[in-house]
Amino acid sequence: MTDIALGVASFPALLLLIFLRVPIGLAMFLVGMAGYYYLTGGMKLTYSVLKSHTYSEFSSYSLSIVPMFLLMGHFATLGGMSTALFKAAEAFLGHRRGGVAMSAVGACAGFGAICGSSLATAATMGQVALPELRRYGYSGGFSTATLAAGGTLGILIPPSVILVIYATLTEQNIAKLFLAAFIPGILAAIGYMLTISLYVRLHPDAAGVRPPVPMRERFKALAAVWPVLMVFLAVIGGINLGVFSPTEGAAVGAAGTGLIALLSGGLSWPKLAESFLATGRNTAMIFFIVFGAAFYNAFLARSGAPQALSDFIAGSGFSPWFILTVILVLYLIFGCIMDSLSMILLTIPIFWPIISTLDFGLNSTEEVAIWFGIIVLIVVEVGLITPPVGMNLFVINSMDRKTPIIETYRAVMYFVASDMVRVVVLILFPGITLFFLRLFGG
Repeated sequence: MTDIALGVASFPALLLLIFLRVPIGLAMFLVGMAGYYYLTGGMKLTYSVLKSHTYSEFSSYSLSIVPMFLLMGHFATLGGMSTALFKAAEAFLGHRRGGVAMSAVGACAGFGAICGSSLATAATMGQVALPELRRYGYSGGFSTATLAAGGTLGILIPPSVILVIYATLTEQNIAKLFLAAFIPGILAAIGYMLTISLYVRLHPDAAGVRPPVPMRERFKALAAVWPVLMVFLAVIGGINLGVFSPTEGAAVGAAGTGLIALLSGGLSWPKLAESFLATGRNTAMIFFIVFGAAFYNAFLARSGAPQALSDFIAGSGFSPWFILTVILVLYLIFGCIMDSLSMILLTIPIFWPIISTLDFGLNSTEEVAIWFGIIVLIVVEVGLITPPVGMNLFVINSMDRKTPIIETYRAVMYFVASDMVRVVVLILFPGITLFFLRLFGG
């Protein structure tokens, strides 16, 4: 077997291990080690690469952002920010048809601006919003589907852990990626609210009615979300204005949300220890996947398979738009069997070299990288709510055992359709994604 053939054959072998329920980080590491052993004919060079890649990956300064953003999300929950966001959104939108569900989406968008994790956003807002949705007669499938879809805003609206990983893999500026994610994130929230409006018209029994809140109470609820706005402006504003680096911004955000949680009475010594432990566990899980992906991608690079694939596509004469479409369809398929972080780590080292050689009519390779990154992030986001293995669907459904998962599947397809429309719009009009970058001199 040639080196290139071995590299190509490793991918179905990896998928087989994933189907056998081997943790994906371990699966990538095992396939990478076996492949490297076969290519080099022994363990000496394999151990050498293992040592060098372990150091090079985990000494990356950019990755220190990950635990800071995760810790920020834990502190934000303890500080009551998720509840304040939902109550403020509900005060203004709750009386409309489907308004409580729209409020949940709005709260997810706000919480995503201080969290950066989709699963954390979905789980946190599920605890806050599900009781209210039940209280006002919203159907189980519609409620769980709404919260699962709203949770995906956690990785799109900056700051985003997945965007940090993407920036590291493609050597792009994290601040510019955060800036480019703003408009797509806002469009996502608006699209989900329009989807809710359509759904309750097609299924009138799916949503109950909530009485309107007096204007005074609305502004009182709105005033309670000032800590969220303050942290968001401090982190994202500070990063984009060059006051501090993205890593420093993440530390500022974690410290700020921690202080707010302390002042609100939600942070005690046991809660602090619990937050640190949860952050440590989640960071270890993410870093192990990063480690497995790094070793597997090192094996692929040595096999020459990614370069051969890139050369083949470059000489195939296929349209760049056709190639992009095929890649995005593959992401939708992968989304049914693996989580978002694994998809990014596994595929970007293969797909980005291909995309970087194609002409999409943009001004620079940097613009292509940022535009492609946002498109990929949205498609990966769809994978989180695509049956049968959408991670967010299981997280939310586990909080509402009375609702059959099949009901959630049916309702969530409306949100998947909304995402597909948004992907098409952003592909056809790259200027939407790149608007702020070009406005501020990207």
